Amino acid sequence: MSELITAELVDLDLSAETKSAAARSLAGRMVAAGRVTDLDGFLADVASREAQMPTGLDGGIGIPHCRSEHVAAPTLAFGRSARGIDFGAADGPADLVFLIAAPAGADDDHLTILSSLARRLMDPGFTGALRAEGDPAAAAARIRGEEVPAAAPDPEETEVAPADTESETAQPFRIVAVTSCPTGIAHTYMAAESLEAAARAEGVVLNVETQGSAGFERLDPAVIAAADAVIWAHDVDVREKARFGGKPVVDTGVKAGINRPAELIAEARRKAERGEISRVSDEHREQGPRTRGSAGASGHFGVRLRTYLMSGVSYMVPFVAAGGLLIALSFAIGGYEIASAKSVADHFVWGEAASWAALLNQIGSAAFGFLVPVLAGYIAYGMADRPALVPGFVGGAIALTIDAGFLGGLVAGLLAGAAVMAIQRLKVHPTLRGIMPVLVIPLLASIAVGFLMFIVVGKPIASLQNALTDWLNGLSGSNAVILGVVLGLMMCFDMGGPLNKVAYAFAVGGLADPTPGSLKVMAAVMAAGMVPPLAMALATTVRRRLFTRTERENGRAAWVLGASFITEGAIPFAAADPLRVIPSVMAGGAVTGALSMAFGCTLRAPHGGVFVVPLIGEPFLYLLAIATGTVVSTALVVALKGMRGKPDKAAPADDEAEVPVAA
Repeated sequence: MSELITAELVDLDLSAETKSAAARSLAGRMVAAGRVTDLDGFLADVASREAQMPTGLDGGIGIPHCRSEHVAAPTLAFGRSARGIDFGAADGPADLVFLIAAPAGADDDHLTILSSLARRLMDPGFTGALRAEGDPAAAAARIRGEEVPAAAPDPEETEVAPADTESETAQPFRIVAVTSCPTGIAHTYMAAESLEAAARAEGVVLNVETQGSAGFERLDPAVIAAADAVIWAHDVDVREKARFGGKPVVDTGVKAGINRPAELIAEARRKAERGEISRVSDEHREQGPRTRGSAGASGHFGVRLRTYLMSGVSYMVPFVAAGGLLIALSFAIGGYEIASAKSVADHFVWGEAASWAALLNQIGSAAFGFLVPVLAGYIAYGMADRPALVPGFVGGAIALTIDAGFLGGLVAGLLAGAAVMAIQRLKVHPTLRGIMPVLVIPLLASIAVGFLMFIVVGKPIASLQNALTDWLNGLSGSNAVILGVVLGLMMCFDMGGPLNKVAYAFAVGGLADPTPGSLKVMAAVMAAGMVPPLAMALATTVRRRLFTRTERENGRAAWVLGASFITEGAIPFAAADPLRVIPSVMAGGAVTGALSMAFGCTLRAPHGGVFVVPLIGEPFLYLLAIATGTVVSTALVVALKGMRGKPDKAAPADDEAEVPVAA
């Protein structure tokens, strides 16, 4: 920090009223000091960075920053505003503004400045001294970390200070967290909310990065630098792990973030106190990590394998959703014969419904063509990062070529990841490290995967895939019902957890090459997945006194979640009373899965919920199966909870009359 800031780069009377004006004022000092060569060009880079994410921090601090080709040397300017300037912090305007400028490409300089400054900004004594300082040279010295003689205390202030001293100097424990799940819809955000609530109760400052299906906003590097510990609650790989290197890390599954947030925060504290440091750093930047996944290198093989497979499934799901819904809509408009229509590139009539149906079908089919390569590519990515994408996609494409299908994609992804990890262990000359991730590793791994898929394992896997397809198509009677029971139990046992995802992945995999059997499996899985939240919603309606006030409120939301096929809507109930809730919803899910298979219901869309009912074969019987399973689960959970013999004491005495259970 010694050469970053001087007295001429300090403005203790910053008069700007907006963040752009503040940046211009401080940048002007940088230009005058010869640190910035083009004022407008530099300000454009600052504005571009600010547009990505606000740079305000709690405590009245703004840290606009950027890397720019118009910066001659790493520089820091400081301004103090009497009015306060809005930099987007949750607690209001900033009165301390630090403008950080780094030359283009100077990642290390940029991060070093941010990290060093961010840690000092967490010290109330440091920020308090800057707010009281009257000399620019002394302020610059404080920021550089030099000792500045303290002013003589005011006797009157000294008398009132003791009452507030402890609270002002106590520094809160700070945690940054990442939450993610294979589908990136429910668990991701539920874990984030649970961790945030626990942090508020513990007096911990926590910032969460949700790596969900809608993309994610990266935590500000300054926030990460200031953190005392990191929590990863994830079932797929944490993206850009290197950002969190050098800090204590609690690495666990996303369900732990939902069910045990206080324990995770306590563990993060313990690791920080013991000084346990994560090693997620330089190796990642050169060739990618040796291993990836929620379990890391220390997790047992089964956990890592599930993480790799779920990583591939999570990236495949959007292709399945888009393609499946488009194909289902095409059949709804033009009938099943639309699949054999001529190419719309050669034959399309604007006013003809059949042409539009064919268009939807062919777009959906194009999306489906990516399923297996995407699955294989991102399984490999989950194992060995970006260098594994090419061999993974190549292996997936070969699986399609040799008719190995979904199973071939699984194997190709695992082979590609393993090949890349093996090559990464080779010791290479430093001059070759730069081309390893972009040339050598993809080339050698693609050759290895291609050889194995074409010559060694491809044909046996294709035979197994064909046998599985024939088995599904031949299912009828009791065999189909038994499969429906098993799938229903899996969907409801952990409500979005590993078994649920395995059943879902099995069904979705069948859509890659849809057959009558695979479409029945898809319908059974979707129907069973709706039962847990709907059953809890119904139970809280018909027997209100058996549930707490919070559970009754969750029950209202569970109606919508269940109708939208968000099985996770039942998790709060299962977490509070697992021995009664989980067996009850499993029984209902098994009944629903069995009835759906027995009724011959089919579904081409990779999602459930009331909005796909028009796309279901035998829709009325499908809804009957869901309703029957919901009533079964409701009756069981009410009976089991009623055996306790104690109504909810929190329920008001004048609660509404209960609705009888129709079981």
